[in-house]
Amino acid sequence: MTEREEPAALPDPDHRRPEGLDDVTVDALGRLSKALETIHRVRGHLYSFHQLTGTADFELDSAVRLLRQAGHDKWADRIERELIGRNVIQGRWTFQIVEEYDDGYYAAFQELERQARTELAGGRRHLYEAELKQQRRTPGQPGHETTP
Repeated sequence: MTEREEPAALPDPDHRRPEGLDDVTVDALGRLSKALETIHRVRGHLYSFHQLTGTADFELDSAVRLLRQAGHDKWADRIERELIGRNVIQGRWTFQIVEEYDDGYYAAFQELERQARTELAGGRRHLYEAELKQQRRTPGQPGHETTP
């Protein structure tokens, strides 16, 4: 049998549906995984918020220096007093927000997804996507192999 005549190969063992796992559960786990992927993106945006806020705070140092150089001490004093080092929300700098998110919601989300996947699918990840790959690939076509 040539490569072009290959039967639809199965995904690698780590991405095969365990015996008896139904379509609805695979779909549910796929959606849970997609939600977790979204939360990973949210976390990245939160770190961007953290870093950009810090960058802006340090940029204020130059603004204050230039305002003083231009003779605008009143504005320089006000920016130093009211903005530099200010909490972004009550009692918190951005690092504290990031830590609370990481240790709370983010950690709980990751753990629940892992536990559900472990209990329901033997820990296998991306079953929905692996089966979707099998449906959409062209057996025997270069670039459509089932595994690396």
